[in-house]
Amino acid sequence: MDMKAKPSIQIFIKFVLLCAILVGYFGYLSYEYGVATGGIAAMLTWSFFVLCTPVADAGFLLDFPLRLLFGIRMVVSEVAVWGVAIALNAVTLFYAPTYYKTTILTELLHKILLTPYPYWGVIVLSGLGTFLSIRFGDELMDVIHHRDRSYFHSHHFKHELILFAFFLLVLFGYYELIASIGIDAVGPRLTYK
Repeated sequence: MDMKAKPSIQIFIKFVLLCAILVGYFGYLSYEYGVATGGIAAMLTWSFFVLCTPVADAGFLLDFPLRLLFGIRMVVSEVAVWGVAIALNAVTLFYAPTYYKTTILTELLHKILLTPYPYWGVIVLSGLGTFLSIRFGDELMDVIHHRDRSYFHSHHFKHELILFAFFLLVLFGYYELIASIGIDAVGPRLTYK
């Protein structure tokens, strides 16, 4: 039995489960609001997780599989994910801002987008956190696949510790800013005041 096949199967199963959650969420919103509104609300919710969380969670649906299947670095695909999320919000804000009134997350995203100071800081800190976490993921994949292993170990260890400390500062700033909006992001449920 090939021991390398088992992690690939596990990754595939996790990816399918993530896609099933996304499709289920779209189905629920389509049932509640209709297919067009539900679809746009689902995309706006996805863009909230891209733009307003400091890890690459929404982009993970594309970044990790593209890295495994085609070798595309996760940072490259994440730039494309951010571009799509920004374009989606620009078009929706300009042409159909009423779609932001569908869920708590879309209402919160709307508030963040329309309040440059201080809430665009959430997007900036999320971008910093996301791209730092993606960088860690890319480097981990490189080390796992034995690419640049000696260079990583000889030159990057101190650099990685500094980046990790910076990532922790970004997370701290993010949670402080989120608390100022009136969100309990640490508790078991997301609450928005």
